[in-house]
Amino acid sequence: MRRTKTPTLRRRLLRLLPVLGVRVTDVSDGTVVLSRSSRTRVRPLMPGAFLVESGRRGRHGGIEVVTPTEGAALVTQARRPWNPTMTAERVIMQALLNQVLLAHFDQYGVNCVIDVGANRGQYGQRLRRAGYRGRIVSFEPVPEEFARLQRASADDPEWSVQQLALGSADGTLQMHVTPGTLSTLSSPLPSTDFGRHRFAQLRATHRQSVPVRRLDHLLDEALAGLSGPRPFLKMDTQGFDVEVFRGLGDRTWEFVGLQSEVALMQLYEGMPRLPEALAVYESAGFEISGMYPVNRENRSGRVLEFDCLMVRADALD
Repeated sequence: MRRTKTPTLRRRLLRLLPVLGVRVTDVSDGTVVLSRSSRTRVRPLMPGAFLVESGRRGRHGGIEVVTPTEGAALVTQARRPWNPTMTAERVIMQALLNQVLLAHFDQYGVNCVIDVGANRGQYGQRLRRAGYRGRIVSFEPVPEEFARLQRASADDPEWSVQQLALGSADGTLQMHVTPGTLSTLSSPLPSTDFGRHRFAQLRATHRQSVPVRRLDHLLDEALAGLSGPRPFLKMDTQGFDVEVFRGLGDRTWEFVGLQSEVALMQLYEGMPRLPEALAVYESAGFEISGMYPVNRENRSGRVLEFDCLMVRADALD
């Protein structure tokens, strides 16, 4: 609530609130914090930032604040036990990745994102929420998911979608489709024993024939009308990213960066592991900018896959 040039009615309201059991705490000139708890505490973290604590402490402790720099703070519940699913980690990593992506897009002048394995449009929606306003071209082969992708992009004139799989050769392929909320696990590759143990939904896949095209055959259309195209390639195809990349042929140099899921443990038969995938990307001139955990093995906490962000430094010359 702002208090600069407080009108009489608002001043009276602020004086009345404590009578009604609402705590009023001055944070800075012109700003107050309202709370229904008498144990609420407000303390500065850094210039311009404050931490509001309820004062309640659970069995795992209260709030822990880490301030790595003057411009950032991580607020967590202190001394939490090991959580094998690491839901909070995924949320934090996704938020961090979104910010790093937008910074890279600005730095490298990205004006077109090729979104391969778009599923229901989650990636495009995250980019829009983060502030990216350039072109997005999404590819999703599974009809049910493509219908949702169409709805997600329907009101966005800078977001086009195509019902295709991408790979190293034109033709058709058999998708192993996972139904329900984990449809993001659908893959052109069959799952491994480990994958089916880790994700029970992989035991209930069905096959569906879908068209597949090389990306270099579609790139001119995707970039048409852009003045000085600066494309970025995002791949999330459950073990098929390297095949998608190979479908670029000699046109990999046109991309200023890429994002790929790289695996340490194989969920799908024949999927490249991290060293093999990185060797392919690095041979085309891309270098690692960041690695962000996607999921882990429940029992041990070992990382299964990373979102790997890579850039072409020579694209800045």
